[in-house]
Amino acid sequence: MSSDLLPPVLLVGCGKMGGALLHGWLERGLSRAVVVEPHKLSTEAFAHHPGVEVVPEADCIPSGFVPEAVIFATKPQQADAVLPSYRPFARGGALFVSIMAGKTISGLDGMLDGAAVVRAMPNTPAAIGQGFTVACAGRRASAEQKALADQLLSATGEVAWVEAESLIDPVTAISGGGPAYVFLLTELLERAALDQGVPADLARRMARATVVGSGALLARSAEDAAVLRQNVTSPKGTTEQALAVLMAEHAWPALVPQAVDAATRRSRELAG
Repeated sequence: MSSDLLPPVLLVGCGKMGGALLHGWLERGLSRAVVVEPHKLSTEAFAHHPGVEVVPEADCIPSGFVPEAVIFATKPQQADAVLPSYRPFARGGALFVSIMAGKTISGLDGMLDGAAVVRAMPNTPAAIGQGFTVACAGRRASAEQKALADQLLSATGEVAWVEAESLIDPVTAISGGGPAYVFLLTELLERAALDQGVPADLARRMARATVVGSGALLARSAEDAAVLRQNVTSPKGTTEQALAVLMAEHAWPALVPQAVDAATRRSRELAG
């Protein structure tokens, strides 16, 4: 077995985010994975992949399987019912990586009898290898385990680490939920184009291309987003008129912080 392969992992939940992680691991080279997922449709793409075994529940995990990492990609509401089944792997020294929104390191610690835990929040561009994940390591996670978590999470994009776990809640609101806000903007641009009489096909293509192109420009530019915005805004021009509406005191400057605050509060509520 090549030393370059990722070590054996146990993936609990193979929805969109769990599937994106598994796809990224397989692309990098994965020695073995056992996936616990009761819904067969979620694992169709991996069911016959060499080195991947799909089982419907924890009791079906092959005896003798020893993962170096257990990744929880289930809904946070399922944590209390699901996590205790994986305590034996904690006693075996496995690292536990949770991408469940709101579930704290101390809460996971309690359900797993003092395991080494990393809490992480990825986002959906992980599906195309363009994700952004912020992670925080629990005190029991060793430097080697943190490096392993970084290796696993970086298979879907960029990874950043924070020392203060409290930052994961606003990260969830901004990075985790951020793609939805961008998609909403795209929807609204398309709808506005339709309202102005632009044909449907052109409205859709134009809205998508504008958002995608702007993101690509932002990614390649060293300028602040504010400078790039100003570069588009000619004095007394059309964009200036639009921004006068969007940047009014009651509009985006007020609504975006309110939206992020609402999502942050919900992330904290899920910890309970």
